Amino acid sequence: MILITGASGHLGSTTIDFLIQKGFPPNKISALVRTIEKGKTLKEKGIDVKIGNYNDTDSLSEALKGVDKLLLISGLEQDRLQQHKNVIDAAKENGVKHIFYTGVALTDVTRSAIKFFLDDHFLTEDYIKNNGFKYTLLRNSLYSDALPMFTGEKTVETGIFLPTGNGKVPFVYRKDLAEATALVLSQEGHENKTYNFTSGQLYSFQDVARILTELSGKEVVYNDVNTTEFQNMLKELGLPEDAIVMTLGFSADFKNHLYEIESNDLETILGRKPTALKPALKTNYKF
Repeated sequence: MILITGASGHLGSTTIDFLIQKGFPPNKISALVRTIEKGKTLKEKGIDVKIGNYNDTDSLSEALKGVDKLLLISGLEQDRLQQHKNVIDAAKENGVKHIFYTGVALTDVTRSAIKFFLDDHFLTEDYIKNNGFKYTLLRNSLYSDALPMFTGEKTVETGIFLPTGNGKVPFVYRKDLAEATALVLSQEGHENKTYNFTSGQLYSFQDVARILTELSGKEVVYNDVNTTEFQNMLKELGLPEDAIVMTLGFSADFKNHLYEIESNDLETILGRKPTALKPALKTNYKF
């Protein structure tokens, strides 16, 4: 039995779809969701839906009964390290043997401008190992699907304004990550392994602008604004302070080359080349 947390989210739900496509029995999959409504679609597919959340330890303990493998999809809340520990503790209490965890592919978290946020991934990995589980650590690069959050939804009209210099990112298509996650969940031989799931190709934001130009037929310009100017722009747009801190932090990490990991792990697991950035952007920007 496999339990997947965050199962109603994009990565969790698509991973479940791939498991079923690859012949994994739906009645051997459990899905942890926050509400009955969020689990409705999954239940219709024959999935055993569990209602609970990372803060409710009783619900976690109930959901993990009889589970052999756990896919712990990382949370996004400020107290997520404690939330992850709650899930791991409940897994240990219920005899779960193998934990798969979705972290981040980063060269050096100690240099990150948002270490306070990203370090949770590596501390979670350590907690899994220190509690004696078999583990598979899926360190995912930044989703190409998330690019509109950084460049804006109307990038073709406005251009790209980001203080990222010539920093590059191996942007990865979330659907590829879901397929690879389903594969490692359903196969043997991935015990105590760490995978850097990247596209295998590095892209700067100049590259993003160039690809958007090719797709739209309109010139999209990348503007390497300075950090102070960019911060003022975000304030004028009315972004909340915590969103500004995160956007500046990610931008600084891009500029400082912290995401520049070229790995063929994803290609090896998929048995094919990962989706390139151009077709991913064509989908994400709805060309």
